[in-house]
Amino acid sequence: MSLATIDHVRPSTSHLTAVSPAPVTPPAPAAPRIRPIPNGTEARGFVLYVGVDEFKAASAGVELGQLVAALKKLTTELVPGAETHAAVALAPTGAGGRDVDVVRLALQDPSALAKHRQQEAEPAEEYRSGVVIDLTRKQVSLDGQAAGLTYKEFELLQYLVLREGRTIHRAELIADLWDADEVEDAPNERTIDVHVRRLRSKLGGYEDIVRTVRGVGYRFDRHADVSVRHTSTPSPDLF
Repeated sequence: MSLATIDHVRPSTSHLTAVSPAPVTPPAPAAPRIRPIPNGTEARGFVLYVGVDEFKAASAGVELGQLVAALKKLTTELVPGAETHAAVALAPTGAGGRDVDVVRLALQDPSALAKHRQQEAEPAEEYRSGVVIDLTRKQVSLDGQAAGLTYKEFELLQYLVLREGRTIHRAELIADLWDADEVEDAPNERTIDVHVRRLRSKLGGYEDIVRTVRGVGYRFDRHADVSVRHTSTPSPDLF
């Protein structure tokens, strides 16, 4: 049979079989685009700020030192001869704030320093009575005075505030706010009440914004004298 006669041959339908379409592989996510390098300069390296505290690393089954060593090894494998230097950022216990912001400020990141100076230069806010819950700065003030919450106390209050009006079961608080490896600090459904009691004691006359739903859990109730300032999403630096 010549090639010219193939178009005139009808295949027997009895021998046709259904052919499944080949699976479509989704496109890989685009790599981050670095901002254009100014004229007269050249790129000599980069800084990667990693925000992760010792407890988060431990819950993932790794120590900070092991994580640093793995990243350094990956760099030299990808680019033989590349030089690396690692530094660990330290912060006072219970300082609060996003881990990566603490790291950037501690390691003197220029944009983080500029933002910090701007915040310090802002005029003091007018006195305001009532409760101000600032989720951006992770601060709570009562009639103009700092409530002095610990990191875990603020986390507990913030969790309830972000779910305003909904009763949160004790088991949900434990699962979402305490890592399984935090043996010494992890409460059970009986001792979670102790953490809430400490939080309420620091809220003073406004303790009833954290309401107990007997036999279930806790709920945040906003009053007219309660102000909540929500966290804004920062824009990425490298895109």
